[in-house]
Amino acid sequence: MSTLPRTLRNLRRIGLKEYAHQMMYIGDTKAGTLIGTDRFGNKYYENIEEELPLRTRWVDYVNKEFDASQIEPGWHLWMSYAVDKPPTQDKILRTQLREWEPKEHRPLLTLSRSAYKPYSTTRNKYFPWQPVAKPRE
Repeated sequence: MSTLPRTLRNLRRIGLKEYAHQMMYIGDTKAGTLIGTDRFGNKYYENIEEELPLRTRWVDYVNKEFDASQIEPGWHLWMSYAVDKPPTQDKILRTQLREWEPKEHRPLLTLSRSAYKPYSTTRNKYFPWQPVAKPRE
């Protein structure tokens, strides 16, 4: 959470509507420059001057159910500080869609009913105890 003067300064810079949007979805106010937009519609921002180290880059998701799989690979590299230039400026990452990339977004299904569950072909090393009750006389 930011300090009160920083929050008020960001409120003045970004406006009341964007302030309410950020407080609802990010939980903090941030003001920065728009670096680019990916093909899913996510917007990527950066502010080097006022933010703490490793918190200078952030994404405004189109789909408000946040999931890291909504970020394209090139933008993910930039967000995790693996490269300095965003995909819009990097000549190698500018090619947008590669053969191995999915054509559309597939959500991450971990912890859902559709999650991958492997089938085990090995026998259990132990078997649970089955209590046997003696019949009453």
